[in-house]
Amino acid sequence: MKKSVEEDVFIPLYPKSTVEDKSSLCSKFQERRFWSAVKLLSNVVLWDGIVQEDKVRDLGLSKLLNRYLLLNILNTPLGPENTEKCNKVVACLPERWFQDLKGGSTLPELLNFSQHLLQ
Repeated sequence: MKKSVEEDVFIPLYPKSTVEDKSSLCSKFQERRFWSAVKLLSNVVLWDGIVQEDKVRDLGLSKLLNRYLLLNILNTPLGPENTEKCNKVVACLPERWFQDLKGGSTLPELLNFSQHLLQ
């Protein structure tokens, strides 16, 4: 899993003007790579409970979400597309990770993502 996250994930960042046209090849390629990384996130998280939780959280949240997915989400204009991306990421996260948290708090690895959601 670690090798896949470190070597197979690539989400290019193009200038905003390039990806605003959803029919452009750059925009389509960037979107395919984003959704591929979301699928990998969901697959990595499936190992929770089998592989040590800290390893799964490191790969899924620190490396995939914060290094790749969040950059794309932050560069997506606020609106239905951004909301869909955030919903898909949230759907990947195991509820078990949040059971012992106090109200209004989140996992340290999710602070930046949480701040984006609050906006």
